[in-house]
Amino acid sequence: MTASSDDDILLMQRLASGEDLALNTLMSRWRERVAAFLLRMVGDHATAMDLTQETFVRIYTSRHSYRPTAAFSTYLFHIAANLARSHARWKGRHPTVPLMDEEGVMIHEPADLQPTPDAAAELQEKTALVNQAIAALPTELREALLLFTVEQMSHAEIATTLNCSAKAVEVRVYRARQALKAALAASLAEK
Repeated sequence: MTASSDDDILLMQRLASGEDLALNTLMSRWRERVAAFLLRMVGDHATAMDLTQETFVRIYTSRHSYRPTAAFSTYLFHIAANLARSHARWKGRHPTVPLMDEEGVMIHEPADLQPTPDAAAELQEKTALVNQAIAALPTELREALLLFTVEQMSHAEIATTLNCSAKAVEVRVYRARQALKAALAASLAEK
């Protein structure tokens, strides 16, 4: 485990011993990464922010049962991934019409992409294509890909987070990349 992971474990121990302000430190350290992960998982900024808050509520409510058997990030993203899956199941039972622009592209705010003015149009087009392709991936492929590429978690950490084997994670990441390549190639061929 890294120094920051050790710091996170100490913060969780402080939180469990009644020092509620330790949660503020954890939130400031992890909120943006969790929000970016959830935004990519659910494709809606408001929902991602709600699920980010819920992730930290779950961290707080489970503070007494937390056991540092793996990196804190594994524990944190396990909670976030479960919330995203639960939301997807709920959304499947309660369908709504997504907000789309006139070209059929889902409208949502990118996590932290602020393009320069001279490259804004090109970057926006590429980002929309990639976001659409990622959003179209099956949940298990999307989770593995985002945790590996965006959160830079190891296959073992992702396996713990998603309750599967490291080999399954490797296969999911590979399949997700292949599906993205195919989807992006098809999108570019249409133009």
